[in-house]
Amino acid sequence: MPLPTIRQLEYFVTAARLRTFAAAAEVHHIAQPSLSEQIAALERTLEVALFTRTARKLILTDAGQDLLPLAERAIADVVSMAEMSRRVRSLEEGTVSFGTFSSAHLYLLSELIEEFRIKHPGVRIRVTGLNSSEVADAVREGNLEAGLVQLPIDSRELVVTQSVFVDQVVYVSRRAEHTREPVDITTLAQRPLILSESRWSHDDPLRVSLLERAQSAGMTLDPIVEVEFQTHALELAARGVGDSLVSFHVGRSLIAEQGLFWAPLEPPVTEHYAFITRRAGAVSPATAEFMRLARRILARLQMARTRPTSPASD
Repeated sequence: MPLPTIRQLEYFVTAARLRTFAAAAEVHHIAQPSLSEQIAALERTLEVALFTRTARKLILTDAGQDLLPLAERAIADVVSMAEMSRRVRSLEEGTVSFGTFSSAHLYLLSELIEEFRIKHPGVRIRVTGLNSSEVADAVREGNLEAGLVQLPIDSRELVVTQSVFVDQVVYVSRRAEHTREPVDITTLAQRPLILSESRWSHDDPLRVSLLERAQSAGMTLDPIVEVEFQTHALELAARGVGDSLVSFHVGRSLIAEQGLFWAPLEPPVTEHYAFITRRAGAVSPATAEFMRLARRILARLQMARTRPTSPASD
């Protein structure tokens, strides 16, 4: 069954108020026959007569009187929807739906959220801090619109951008003698290691990379402690429990503060990060703007990057 159009309802409401087709046609800037035909089509769709037509004016039938408030409400709802869409598009309101790895708050999220709120105070922000593989699953399932993840990830049903940020893993220890030279896989296998990402040990890109290096060298890596977060691993290393590995941007503000020494890995381990969205999904204007600002801040971090000074090299 065909449904009335908003245009037909608008013509009907105007004609009901002005009581002539000619006046209604003038308001809508169309010819009177065109307006009359649209109202006739509305009557055919509803299978009722809406007006009693006299020589001087239109009179609403009982059906017309019943339809009038419904038509006015439908038009108002459509106008409200259009206004809501305009506000969302112009970022006067809306919601950011974004996921990223848990340690991003140490160097990205606080500045990003602060800048975004200053620019768009009416937009709500929902950021979920997870492991990259879990972010990918959430975006793939439609629970998040977009995310920033460490590569590689399972890219099924996802659009993955080119790398937008590059970080480097460093080895940290409370013992200066452990960091006088770059640390290779043979040395790592002999050290008391504290590794993070315990829940995702089989999916974490650093864990996978280290495992491949150890297997190629005919060795095994058996951490003495496994924890969830890199910051926790750093705290334990500062207490002398063992040595650890940390992304430079995660550890840069904590290494010197906690009296730790650092050394690069040999060969280096670089970490590449990219944005992901769902291939069949849509990204709201709010989330798209959040990603745009995140990209700008990451570029700023990359250009201003300075390596921490290792006390061991003094």
